[in-house]
Amino acid sequence: MSQSMTDTVRRALDEHLPEDARIATVPQLEHSLTELAIDLGTSIVGSADCVAGFALVAQERLRTPTTRDDIATGAVGEVFAERLAHFADAGLLDTDDPRPAADHFFALTVLLAYDRQPVPANPDPARVRRTMVDGVHAFIRAYAVR
Repeated sequence: MSQSMTDTVRRALDEHLPEDARIATVPQLEHSLTELAIDLGTSIVGSADCVAGFALVAQERLRTPTTRDDIATGAVGEVFAERLAHFADAGLLDTDDPRPAADHFFALTVLLAYDRQPVPANPDPARVRRTMVDGVHAFIRAYAVR
């Protein structure tokens, strides 16, 4: 599941926020991040495999508490942080450390969308989309240069 999630994020980044993206303004960046988040919401929150994996991890953590990361997300955070660093260097984002910014992005979008599903096995696409749009907007308000 970890590899599948990493592959999904890399594909979505390449599609919606490629390294050579000609994004010159904060509104353009917000638009691209929103498209990226909606894609991730559909691909991850809407994935039966991901839901089953998260449920399995949650059950196992109840039985055997651990401090290790059962679903390796480090690679996902690193690749996304690298893209955010590009936009910080371009003067669109205000962050000295893009890794926490990447974590905040995922917390405001994918994790929140997953958490807001009353029945995770049957996500509401409209609710996922709204969470993604709102999460990106909050991220931009927190990190965009003023």
